[in-house]
Amino acid sequence: MASRHKPVLRHLTLALLSALALPAIAQQQAGDDNKTEKQTRTLDTVTVTGSRIKRTDVEAALPITIVQKAAIEAQGITSAEQLLQFLNVAGNGADGMVSASVDMDLGELRGTAGVSGANLRGQGSDATLVLLNGRRVATHGLRGQAVDLNSIPFAAIERVEVLRDGASAMYGTDAIGGVINFITRSDYQGIVVNAGLDVTQEGGGNIYTSSILAGTGDLEADGWNVWGTVNYRRSEILRSHQRDFANSFQPDRGVSPDTRGTPFATVTNAAGGIIQGGLTDPAGGGAQRFINILNLPGGAGCANGGDNMGPYDYRLWDSASSKYACAWDYPAAQPLQQPLEGVQALGRATFKIGANHKFYAELMASQVKSQREYEPLQLTSSASATAVLDPSTWYPLNSQTRATYDKIFNALTNYFGPANLVYGNKIPYRWRCVACGPRQIETTTKAFRLLAGVEGSIGNWDYDVGLSHASNKAESVLAGGYYFSSGLKQALGSGLLNPFLTPGEQQSAEGMAALQAASATGVHLYGGESAVTTLDASFSGGLGFSLWGEEVQLATGVEARREEYKFGGVQVLNGLPLNYNTLYQAPFDDTSELPKVTRDVKALYVEAYVPIVKGFDVTLAVRRDQYDTFGGTTNPKYAFKWQPVESLAFRGAYSTGFKVPEFTKLFAGVNRVEYFGRDLVDPASCPGGSVNSTIPGCDLIQPTIITGGKIDLQPEESTQKSLGAVFAPNSRFNISVDWWEIERTNTIRVPNLATLTANYALFGENWIRDSSGKVIAIDQRYINSGGTLTRGVELDANVNGELAGGRWQVNLNGSYIDTFKERSLANEPYSSNKVGEYVRFYNLPLKWKHTLGFTWAKGDWVHTLTQVHRAGYKDEEPVSVEGGFYTPTNWNPDVDSYTTYNYSLTWSGMKNTKISFALRNLLNTDPPFTAHQVDFASGAAWEPRVADPRGRSFNLMVEYKFH
Repeated sequence: MASRHKPVLRHLTLALLSALALPAIAQQQAGDDNKTEKQTRTLDTVTVTGSRIKRTDVEAALPITIVQKAAIEAQGITSAEQLLQFLNVAGNGADGMVSASVDMDLGELRGTAGVSGANLRGQGSDATLVLLNGRRVATHGLRGQAVDLNSIPFAAIERVEVLRDGASAMYGTDAIGGVINFITRSDYQGIVVNAGLDVTQEGGGNIYTSSILAGTGDLEADGWNVWGTVNYRRSEILRSHQRDFANSFQPDRGVSPDTRGTPFATVTNAAGGIIQGGLTDPAGGGAQRFINILNLPGGAGCANGGDNMGPYDYRLWDSASSKYACAWDYPAAQPLQQPLEGVQALGRATFKIGANHKFYAELMASQVKSQREYEPLQLTSSASATAVLDPSTWYPLNSQTRATYDKIFNALTNYFGPANLVYGNKIPYRWRCVACGPRQIETTTKAFRLLAGVEGSIGNWDYDVGLSHASNKAESVLAGGYYFSSGLKQALGSGLLNPFLTPGEQQSAEGMAALQAASATGVHLYGGESAVTTLDASFSGGLGFSLWGEEVQLATGVEARREEYKFGGVQVLNGLPLNYNTLYQAPFDDTSELPKVTRDVKALYVEAYVPIVKGFDVTLAVRRDQYDTFGGTTNPKYAFKWQPVESLAFRGAYSTGFKVPEFTKLFAGVNRVEYFGRDLVDPASCPGGSVNSTIPGCDLIQPTIITGGKIDLQPEESTQKSLGAVFAPNSRFNISVDWWEIERTNTIRVPNLATLTANYALFGENWIRDSSGKVIAIDQRYINSGGTLTRGVELDANVNGELAGGRWQVNLNGSYIDTFKERSLANEPYSSNKVGEYVRFYNLPLKWKHTLGFTWAKGDWVHTLTQVHRAGYKDEEPVSVEGGFYTPTNWNPDVDSYTTYNYSLTWSGMKNTKISFALRNLLNTDPPFTAHQVDFASGAAWEPRVADPRGRSFNLMVEYKFH
């Protein structure tokens, strides 16, 4: 067992010897203060995330990470998504603008265009509660599952509090993984302008920001204050061809594109076409179904068919019938980072009412435009008369096509012989229509929240009463690369479009005109809106008696909330219903059309702080939520802090949580998508579950995947446990360690294909068959089933001192995931531990993550050097390796760790001016290679959930204050 931990210890040792740390970016609450300071100053009482009771900031029993504005700016961080990349408590899920760039037709990622979510402890963005100034904001309008971090007015943020624990006892649903609370300033006087740029060394992916903050009115002297801020952010697209590591043609290492749709088309043997009865390889390769004449013996070679073309690796994909096919590096046509442009604004007005009361009003608004871009359409001929690309669209023989037609026919005849080739029959093919241009979907998201309330104190009790309404509306339109099926069919069937062009040849003017006439650019795809209206009131104060010198505290509150959601998926143009067939391969979601639905929630909570004996106190909380749809649920939380001596404290907590199903999971319509993976078999005839064409019943299947919601879903439940210690012997050193566990039951999830395959006896009804028993579809709609178990340890250590007339600090912040297991049913044992193993789509459970760094400050200068480390993991096995019939020469089952270094410098030596410069990824380290299937990830040969594709970048931020 000890050998398993040597890599982690080695990384820690090297990091400590290098004296590199992440200073101040993730300081633990209990570690920021020291006992000497406590003896010499009086600490203000504050309310922190996860509790309604005000106390000194060193007294909380809960593990909270607090990130201050100065630390954010010092690292050149300009967005909430970038901040989460530095926080080790954040998971590695497909939640961001990079990691969620995968095909939007895939499962839960469908309709997530333009969304950046927060994912704490790997529990998912839908199980992480995001607050703005302690109150909810609306979830994203397209899916209604998670708050879009792009809508948060990041320039207005003063600090970010991350509660690393469950919080349903305080906030209700969604707070299973934890809570992220973005907190703005409460008042401001003056004007501040800020501008920044973040430019990559290798081009692409540049980021530009600017903001202005202005406020007036002295709250104490004038009795009022009004301030507002507007910030602008633009992120440019980063394309795959701009980074060498994004290369899917590395067959010797186990990665090669699984497509025969190439810019120079591949001929298929669809019935009724030029090939009758099939072609057999004269060299003994068996029957051939996909043939590219460039790859035939004596041919020009696949590389001469166009950019990013190469041989199809039929051994890797166990497809001997594709021996003479070519492939195309379609991930190279996808962006590594989506382009985004957004404007966010936030304003707040506060008025004193007497000495002890305040009225406040707050308005947040934002508009964000993002664009997803995919490779051009792949057009595959079908022998079915009901298919869009039916035989009428195949390549014909006529006066304008004869030269090309003859070239194809002669090449086939020269190698295979004239038998089974019929001159004059149309040519069926699989073609990547580069002339069609990249497929683009533009999403505009508009969000706002209006909040008004009163707060103050009555006697020794504080109160806060607020009414808020928040909404998030998102609309997606086709921005290019999609075409009406009728016009596309005519352009193909007439021969105006030529699928057999080589570099240097171009489509005819008539062909391009026909394609343009069929364009669907500007067509509305779908739109949705999520809204939440909340009335809440909280009261906290002392009960008038003390135990062991400390007053017993109580907080209580009520909340009434209405949640709303609607989705417009049905689109009609000039009387024509628009769908996947009428507008070729456009990802419409007409089956999920949903008029406005609502649900009402009423809640009551109570929290008590009780000092039991000197040095030992407990915090008890309980919340009752009553839904008009799901009924009621009660969730308690018990927390303690024991401080036996001044320098040492222990803390722990136990709580329960819940998460109600989002509207989309209840009401989403049925969608059907063809499965192109090459790892599925029929579990009824192949219990082993691996594709192997040499074993009867274990042939590859590619059925239709059915996704959608289910109206009978119930809330899932959870238990959270934590136990930790904080040691601060003096003002120079402190360390905290927290163990935690999250167990979720009755989980709401899409059953993954591996689970459905391995548990065929339980999920046999999910495998839909035709009359002959052939699997034609798999039902992957949401279910309540089984659960997950996650355990880990979080570490934070700080050392500081004096050096060369300045002050230095070293900080180590790390997260160790010990356990991640899941089960399909509640009465089944948990699976084997999946930590450190590749997982598709969702959270990738890395065993170890840390940030480690060194800060030195003297006078007006602050230097920061940071190391960010992510552990390696077991890679996904290629189909051929999993099946045991072929192993690429240089395939490695292990993905290397990923470590980057950042340097920043801040200077404030000019009056009212602050200049920050940062070098991100100082050594320009490429992401580690991974051989996972490129159909299920952004880009190829690298992992976007772990690595940053931008490479070395130069960040400059300038701030000026007017007084």
